[in-house]
Amino acid sequence: MTELRQIASGLMFPEGPVAMPDGSVLVVEIAGGRLSRVAPDGTVSVVARLGGGPNGAAIGPDDKCYVCNNGGFEFSERNGRISPGLTAKDYTSGRIEKVDIHTGEFEVLYKACNGEPLKGPNDIVFDAAGGFWFTDHGKHYARSRDVTGVFYALPDGSEIREMIFPMEGPNGIGLSPDERILYVAETPTGRLWSYDLAGPGRFAQVRANGQPRRNLVVGVPGHQLFDSLAVDSAGNICVATLVNGGITVISPDGKNVEHVPMPDHGTTNICFGGPDLKTAYITLGTTGRLVAIDWPRPGLPLNFLNK
Repeated sequence: MTELRQIASGLMFPEGPVAMPDGSVLVVEIAGGRLSRVAPDGTVSVVARLGGGPNGAAIGPDDKCYVCNNGGFEFSERNGRISPGLTAKDYTSGRIEKVDIHTGEFEVLYKACNGEPLKGPNDIVFDAAGGFWFTDHGKHYARSRDVTGVFYALPDGSEIREMIFPMEGPNGIGLSPDERILYVAETPTGRLWSYDLAGPGRFAQVRANGQPRRNLVVGVPGHQLFDSLAVDSAGNICVATLVNGGITVISPDGKNVEHVPMPDHGTTNICFGGPDLKTAYITLGTTGRLVAIDWPRPGLPLNFLNK
């Protein structure tokens, strides 16, 4: 790895980076309740003020930015670092929002599934058919927490389905290069799971209880918490890792695991950009920075963004 380069600072707990073709990077600022754009020179401008806690983002087939909004956290500051705590006092529910990145106009696409409110949507990925998978991480309270899962939805607001339930704090989500495997990272367990797919929004193997069969790709030892993720062109799953701050790079078979350290125990997400997709953009939450590093392999081109 080459030297880390700081692109922007002063961000309010950044997450959900999206490297745009023009060289800018969209990021959500969870503590700021907004979707922002970071120019190549580091200048930050607000795209949309969404409120709540925008958490993950992806470009859809209509050139809109789809945002997982967790509804907000209470943030605290210590020694110049900010960290999320319990649910924000003005929290009502989580939601999926669709943002016009050219005008800043946005709409709420989904707030519930089959009458059950979304709790804390977190990470999102589009498949080639134009549907999207997203995780609901849930919310934590003083003496309880939500039990949540994974959803599949269409970008026109016509359909949302709960696909996996229950999970332990599902967070990062991604697809293999051939889109035959869905990857889901759990935060508190430090586990990465895989699910075989038969097509868009369909699992290849379903158990008698209606839930899909899953495979454990890897479970990392020690106190490490998995956050959001991206997949590279070789199929490696690159998972942002909390506490042991950095990027955990996992081979598809789980046999090779590498940790790329970052100077923030709150490393929240990664995406790939640049002309050859060999620049990794990484969000450092507690120190409010977007950084970049040359990556040894290109990232996986994303549907409706790089393809």
